Amino acid sequence: MRLGLHLIAICLLAAAISARINDPPLLAAPSSEQSSSSQAAATTPAVGYVGSDTCTLCHADHEGTLKGTAHGQAKNPRSPAAAQGCESCHGPGQAHVDDDAKGNIRKFAQITPGETNQTCLTCHNRGEHAGWEGSGHERRNLSCTTCHSVHSPKSATHQLVKATQTEVCATCHRLQVTKTERAVAHMPVREGKMSCTSCHNPHGSINNVKALKVGSSVAESCMSCHAEMRGPMLWEHAPVKENCATCHDPHGTSNDRMLVVRMPMLCQRCHVATRHPASVYDNNAITVNKSNRMFGRSCVNCHSNVHGSNHPSGQFYMR
Repeated sequence: MRLGLHLIAICLLAAAISARINDPPLLAAPSSEQSSSSQAAATTPAVGYVGSDTCTLCHADHEGTLKGTAHGQAKNPRSPAAAQGCESCHGPGQAHVDDDAKGNIRKFAQITPGETNQTCLTCHNRGEHAGWEGSGHERRNLSCTTCHSVHSPKSATHQLVKATQTEVCATCHRLQVTKTERAVAHMPVREGKMSCTSCHNPHGSINNVKALKVGSSVAESCMSCHAEMRGPMLWEHAPVKENCATCHDPHGTSNDRMLVVRMPMLCQRCHVATRHPASVYDNNAITVNKSNRMFGRSCVNCHSNVHGSNHPSGQFYMR
């Protein structure tokens, strides 16, 4: 009996010792070396990526070009610097590093405008950039790098390829930019009080024509500043309601009040052989007949409320 009890006690003691030996050790607090190694593992580039530091070994001339720009702000989670750095835009670089011919990388000077735009639109797809797809500039096969430069911008804002917006737009829109330099009446672009983007969104407009930023028509865009011309009027002048550009050239002209044609020839384009005698205001009216309707403010000497009138007697837009 006693021998049996001793055998049981010995077996229980052996089992306890065996369990103690096989128990996993308690987890110790990680050392500073282990902590730093885990942080390094967290910042290690993903598979296929080599990191911006590797890129700058060869492309040292681009190392400082992103500093101070939106692309170089690591605190902004939407910037390339907060993601994969250079490879956020140019693609994974491991194959490029291993390639003796230095291919296998996205080179924006060698890809199509559509491919360039798709790269930029991965981030720039909201706000004023939302209307790019299908816009006039995209339909004409322009790319983001036509106007912007990431690594060698010439302007302090928007990373433009030239010093000012006007210079960039003049590359294609020479006629419109030249009009702003006309002496008599012009948009205050040359003084720096306005720029092309004051009225237009070069990335495309979703609701308006001519890439206009405000409203759903030319008239609404103009009246966002010229509110005194806004209706409704008791007596409305049809061209004013339809399109301000019927009578005015918004980029500038050589006529008073930025009119496309000087008066009375401007009014005569619609008002011919009506109301007044059917006088054609041509060269003879100036040199031979010396019509009094050719001088002063012409038609608006009497019809001063030409944009519309709220006066009960203003059917003819008179004072």
